[in-house]
Amino acid sequence: MKLKLARTTLKAKPKSVELSKIEEMLPQKSIFYFDRDNSHKDLKALIEHFEEEGYNVYMREVKYGLNEDEYIYEVHIVQQ
Repeated sequence: MKLKLARTTLKAKPKSVELSKIEEMLPQKSIFYFDRDNSHKDLKALIEHFEEEGYNVYMREVKYGLNEDEYIYEVHIVQQ
């Protein structure tokens, strides 16, 4: 499954990352920011995958502007 990481600037295109790459990055960091272009279905699949692996996963929307489409998803993946 591919997910799009949050954009670094407003005009940049989001970079894609595979689920396996996120698993590799977990020992170094536990907070990931995903772009609003990701489907809610894919984010739910991400959460379910890591919960099956024994992690606690928390997701929330973070608004960075006043417009409706100015938000990103913040996902915390924490070992139990």
